[in-house]
Amino acid sequence: MRVGSLQMTTRYLSQLNRTYDNQSKLMEQSDGAMLHRPSDNPIGYSKYLRYSTSYGENDQYQYNVKTAVSWMKNTDAALVDMSDSMKTIVEKANQAQGTNTDSDMKAIAAEMLVQVQQCVADANMQVNGRYLFAGQADLIQPYTMSNDKYERGLAKTLDDKQAKFFDDASQSGDLTQMLTMKDDDGNIFYLNTLTGRVYTKEFVDEGYKSFVDNGCDSLTKFYKEPAKYPGLSAPEVKTVVPVKVSDYFDERGVLLGSLADPPTEPTIGGLHFETVKQYIVTYQGDKKQFSMVKENGAAQPATDTVNAGGIDIAGSSIFDNKDSGNGQDASGNYLGASGANAFNDLLTVVAMCERGEKEGSRWMSSDGKTLADNAFNTVNIAQTVVAARQQIYSDCEEMLTTQSETILGDITEVHSTDVAKLAVELMTAQTIYQLSLSVGSRIIPPTMADYL
Repeated sequence: MRVGSLQMTTRYLSQLNRTYDNQSKLMEQSDGAMLHRPSDNPIGYSKYLRYSTSYGENDQYQYNVKTAVSWMKNTDAALVDMSDSMKTIVEKANQAQGTNTDSDMKAIAAEMLVQVQQCVADANMQVNGRYLFAGQADLIQPYTMSNDKYERGLAKTLDDKQAKFFDDASQSGDLTQMLTMKDDDGNIFYLNTLTGRVYTKEFVDEGYKSFVDNGCDSLTKFYKEPAKYPGLSAPEVKTVVPVKVSDYFDERGVLLGSLADPPTEPTIGGLHFETVKQYIVTYQGDKKQFSMVKENGAAQPATDTVNAGGIDIAGSSIFDNKDSGNGQDASGNYLGASGANAFNDLLTVVAMCERGEKEGSRWMSSDGKTLADNAFNTVNIAQTVVAARQQIYSDCEEMLTTQSETILGDITEVHSTDVAKLAVELMTAQTIYQLSLSVGSRIIPPTMADYL
């Protein structure tokens, strides 16, 4: 077969171009990246894209975790200070149970009021212009304390045994409080708003214990099968129409009749509601929570939540729970608690303490201490929950750091060049290219001009 000079030249130039292209690719990798386009290594490039996506996600998760930990540390600091103030209030409530003069009681009330005001200030703490305890409405100051005093319903908070005994299992929700009522003679009664039954103070405080001692730990059991308890008789009850709390009180516990002009005092079955004139704290936040996702996988609302709202730090009361009728939108959907109950309960303690030695000390020895303890416990529970979530995020932060290093190693392996290997290959390619040029100058036939 005859090989012409043109064919030989074409083949040589084709090989020379391949040599130059190989040298160019190696030169391109001198920036440290092995892959510049999918055609360089389709399989390796697809891995690189997956690793890069994972690395970007990991970086976002790390940012979320750091932000969440910072948020929860500030939340915890506010709750610690709030807990200290409430601890002082509990101590003062205990002090108010002893032998005190009217002036002593008023002095104790003044000290407690300062601590309540400090709690409200802590609940309005901001971080970077965002309120910690306002839910998703974190640009709005959540708590406001009134300048005037309002008539707030006096709730009777039940202990665990009382709550179990008086709870009517046929109703929705658990019974934790009753409303205090009085007759014209000043006798005290307690209204179960779920059933409409009104019991004497004596029965709620002590009388129910005889039922428990005789094996009947629930009024529901007694009313269903009274024959099983022959030694017991039905408690004295002033039966009234079941009360819808929202017909008489707003979600803060303020008696609606007291807001009328002129003020009125509603009466039910010959009884009227007992109230106490006190300052009122109002909550303007919402009960929505926000999450900062910390890792891949299924959503975890319980642990991804980083904020504590009003319901978490202040709880709910008989005036704003799901059975009250308060806090509903136009469609009747329950919107949640007022978010200020604990503070308003503490202000009730302050107001009752201001009533002096005769009435205040007696009330403080039972209901007052209970309200102060419940507010203190609510904040402590919120603090525990926040601390537990913070620990989860801190542990996750370590995991994400390790994961980031692993992903970065995978990216380096598939995308980065081996500098030593590249130097050898580049030097080899350059040598081959130079040799190709040298050989070509000898084998390519001379031109016509050279021949002539």
